[in-house]
Amino acid sequence: MKSTPRTRKLSEAVRESLATILIEEVQDPRLEMVTITGASVSSDMRYADIYVTTHGDEERYAEMLQGLESAKGRMRVALGERVSMKFMPALRFHVDTSVDAGQRMAVALREEAERRPITPDPEPETEPAEGEEPA
Repeated sequence: MKSTPRTRKLSEAVRESLATILIEEVQDPRLEMVTITGASVSSDMRYADIYVTTHGDEERYAEMLQGLESAKGRMRVALGERVSMKFMPALRFHVDTSVDAGQRMAVALREEAERRPITPDPEPETEPAEGEEPA
């Protein structure tokens, strides 16, 4: 779907509002340390895809998604109180694995650097200028 300035602005408002709602209004231990990394409101404004991440493994992600599904109704009502829209979009949560991919990349680069340390280039030998004797 095509993104417009209006949907981009609305997506950012939804992301910011839901992040605040998670911190201030949702009391679910499954949602501790959850970060909303992005939001995308559809062009017809009926759906909001919410991208979330947390620290942990696949089991932790499943637990997080269960908590979000459980709190979805309350979050949608709270979102309606904060963001003025004709229709409140249905919330769809997705795990954002880009943070984990970035961490895996950083670990791989660090391990490679430890395995093959970077050594400084030796000083280049300079040829003596005309009329000078070699050292």
